[in-house]
Amino acid sequence: MSRTSYQLSTLESPDMAAICRLYDAVGWSVYTQDPARLEAAIVGSHRVMVAREDGQLIGLIRSISDGVTIAYVQDILVHPDHQRRGIGRAMVQAILEQYTHIRQKVLLTDDRPEQLAFYASLGFHNTRELVQTPLNAFVIMEGVRLS
Repeated sequence: MSRTSYQLSTLESPDMAAICRLYDAVGWSVYTQDPARLEAAIVGSHRVMVAREDGQLIGLIRSISDGVTIAYVQDILVHPDHQRRGIGRAMVQAILEQYTHIRQKVLLTDDRPEQLAFYASLGFHNTRELVQTPLNAFVIMEGVRLS
């Protein structure tokens, strides 16, 4: 299978059955417990891009933004059967190209070493490492014990 046999495009109309299958495939079933809520999140996003191979949904990325000052990169998913092929990297780069005029690009992720390394390789900096412009990230996670 060619490494570039997939196509990236902007999501025009959400096929929620396919989107739910993708979220379930990566273990994000908390999103698919309420498909209507997930659909509202997808539709309410500023941008949604998808990766398809032979018509099948194999990746999705979405962003939340005001389009001027800040953009949040959210929900980067690549089906496990298609990971390690550069699809995630291509999706992140494609969505970031939409926000070159925006200074603040934010992404929250788990603390797994492979995720930290992946996002660092794309130019993201952990706020813990910023010295010249110290920043802190604050979050309220409903239903999650933080300390």
